[in-house]
Amino acid sequence: MARKTYLVSDALWEKILPFIPPRENSHPRGGGRKPVDDRRVMNAIFYVLNTGSQWNALNDTGICPSSTAHDRFQKWVKAGLFHRLWEEGLLAYDEAVGIDWTWLSMDGAMTKAPLGGEKTGPNPTDRAKDGVKRSTPTDANGIPVGLAVAAANENDITLVAATMESIPVLRPLPTEEAPQHLCLDKGYDARWLRWAISFWGLTPHIRSRGEEAKRDPGVPARRWVMERTHSWLNRSRRILIHWEKRLANYTAMLHLRCAILVFGKLIAG
Repeated sequence: MARKTYLVSDALWEKILPFIPPRENSHPRGGGRKPVDDRRVMNAIFYVLNTGSQWNALNDTGICPSSTAHDRFQKWVKAGLFHRLWEEGLLAYDEAVGIDWTWLSMDGAMTKAPLGGEKTGPNPTDRAKDGVKRSTPTDANGIPVGLAVAAANENDITLVAATMESIPVLRPLPTEEAPQHLCLDKGYDARWLRWAISFWGLTPHIRSRGEEAKRDPGVPARRWVMERTHSWLNRSRRILIHWEKRLANYTAMLHLRCAILVFGKLIAG
């Protein structure tokens, strides 16, 4: 049997349930076998997300038949359930707590992709083995507010526009009273990017190449929350290692993990 820590908690299921699309009975006479409960299916998806196990391994867990879980997962991916879940989680968090747009941070993280698949490529840090890169911006508290996926050999700097465009909620316009900043490492050091960031209404903070890695006294560290968020994402082994052949499936897993982080913050208060 699967450990409870791998499954959906009661509090989290209450947040997810309103977004589960209704099932349509395809039986010509409206009969047929009773479908597997949606929560059991979501438990199975959570198990795969957290453990990184194969879908077929679900048959030995007692959670849900693997074919049912995978079929329902594909239908929910096609319906955009996981992206919508993340988007609604951000809206609920913004209303209850408030997304802190004042200090955004962004960086990419590379993971292995043993089976290859869409948007994978040679990882320059792993002997050119297949890998995938995700680019994620976070708010000042580490809440993931955007997500872009590319091949591992894609340069971080080329993903900035796509990453900013991926933010599913409306970013408020900065003002003199509430300016917005974007913190990046020296891999993003380019004059054109600084101009683009300013055009988006953000103040760029990029360490120049060759600049000594020292932080000014009295200036708090900002980017560590983004590194922590990447670590949180990697705790789900389906994210840590890219096993999906279809980009839509991998992106859905990322959206689900981001939604879990956001709703987890809401539930924790």
